[in-house]
Amino acid sequence: MVTPRSMVPGTKVVILTAALNQLITLLKEQGHDVVGPTIRDGAIVYDRIENLQDLPVGWTEEQEAGRYRLKRRDDQAFFGYTVGPQSWKRFLHPPALRLFQSRQIATRLEIAAATDSPPRYAFIGVRSCELAAISVQDRVLMGDRYVDPAYQGRREGLFILAVNCTQAAPTCFCTSMQTGPQAQSGFDLSLTELLTNESHRFLIEVGSDRGAELLAKLDYSEAGSEARQQAEAGVERARSMIQRRLDTDGIRDLLYSSSESSRWDQIATRCLTCANCTMVCPTCFCTSVEDVNDLAGVQSERWRKWDSCFTTDFSYIHGGSIRTSSKSRYRQWMTHKLATWIDQFGTSGCVGCGRCITWCPVGIDITEEVRALREGEAGGASDKEGRGREGNRAEEQIPPLKGV
Repeated sequence: MVTPRSMVPGTKVVILTAALNQLITLLKEQGHDVVGPTIRDGAIVYDRIENLQDLPVGWTEEQEAGRYRLKRRDDQAFFGYTVGPQSWKRFLHPPALRLFQSRQIATRLEIAAATDSPPRYAFIGVRSCELAAISVQDRVLMGDRYVDPAYQGRREGLFILAVNCTQAAPTCFCTSMQTGPQAQSGFDLSLTELLTNESHRFLIEVGSDRGAELLAKLDYSEAGSEARQQAEAGVERARSMIQRRLDTDGIRDLLYSSSESSRWDQIATRCLTCANCTMVCPTCFCTSVEDVNDLAGVQSERWRKWDSCFTTDFSYIHGGSIRTSSKSRYRQWMTHKLATWIDQFGTSGCVGCGRCITWCPVGIDITEEVRALREGEAGGASDKEGRGREGNRAEEQIPPLKGV
């Protein structure tokens, strides 16, 4: 029998829905803003929740390249979906953040830094690919010499309840990136939903001392072999559903050697440079800074806002933008995500969540583009066509810049 004292990382127990609801209550009592999946505006998004009834009970999605639709399930699963348009990034690395404000008082200028205390979040329902994305952002925003204090403040107080996938979307390719479908680390507690006609249970695994302490306050039972096997079968079912593949073997060198491939021209005929892929990506971190003044010229504020390498202003330097074509901007994004990111941070910038595929209005598929580049590198049609064309414009001769 599992006792509170024996709850160490790796311990597995079974709880019922009432205990899961109690977990949310306990997190709120500890001062956490509890954030989880809920339905809004025709999609499953992440927002503050009060109890289990705020979850997308009985709902799932249909996803494909350029397509997303909610769909009713034939059961009452709480976590029977995959990933929607939002990622947890918007809470840890918010889309808009005030850095400081200034005010003119007579002849004196007063400057006040943003002093709001960072919220203490508890995330409910974090998928394994999203855990990997949080880890990537930790490396980018906290792992170097210069730490982002806004991110660090939100990250340090974070409690994570992960959810293992028991189904996958057609756009998922986490298995190619070694990021799923089962959570391996980076969580306080992880959950696998066990739903049959007879029962609705959850297999819970302890991932940290904080998780063990909280779990010990709930009603639970020992995880027998039947519950463990059911959980493993659910994860394997999700793994078997993943059909998209991204071959990562030598991908860094592939992208570097393909900078002049004619495949980029083909992508440019479709890409709208709308920046959807960067907005929904759970790891993209680029921002811009802007100042906002009142009409009297007395008070001003400086804000940091999400930006994208797909906007012309983002690559603007003295004299103009260095990436004015959609070809050069898509090439920059994909090369940074899959190649220069490795040089900078030691990992790929992609976790295989598939959001960029689903939410691209024209259905551009990053896995397909990598496959096409590989064929071109081996003498495929796209590469051969490119060899006979005239040289690219001067701005497209500039190689992709790291982290820009």
